[in-house]
Amino acid sequence: MTISNRIVLSSDHAAVALRQAIAAHVVVRGWAAVDIGPTTAESTHYPAHGEAAALRVASGDCRFGIVLCGTGQGIMMAANKIRGIRCGVCSDTYSARMIRQHNDANMLALGARMVGEGPRARDRGCVPRRRFRGRPPRNARGDDRGAGAFAAITIRDREGP
Repeated sequence: MTISNRIVLSSDHAAVALRQAIAAHVVVRGWAAVDIGPTTAESTHYPAHGEAAALRVASGDCRFGIVLCGTGQGIMMAANKIRGIRCGVCSDTYSARMIRQHNDANMLALGARMVGEGPRARDRGCVPRRRFRGRPPRNARGDDRGAGAFAAITIRDREGP
């Protein structure tokens, strides 16, 4: 099986311009951008865009995905509902590196209202340059399997005081 050099990008209406700027940056960095998001600022429903991008990654059509909405949170949750997707919201380079290296993230979510168009795509760690360095910590996944679902960090309630 060959490894795809394709990155799928999608967003809702709140992040059209930023998504298009990131898509251009992805191409400059040597990746093939598959932009499936809307082209106008007409209101759209973010869960559909998160799901569509996640399905492309989960199927193997694209190696990675970048999804955007106003905060990044909603579209990340929608993407993580697809089996095999590990998507995290990041607004800084360090976090983007860590979700890839330590949690084997295959999708990145950004909040257009959080990072804006001012910061350049490379400053947000959008283009994957790091490899997964091992299994995600057991407490982050909630199970023993190397391919277990990862959705940010699971916080478990503790019993007692």
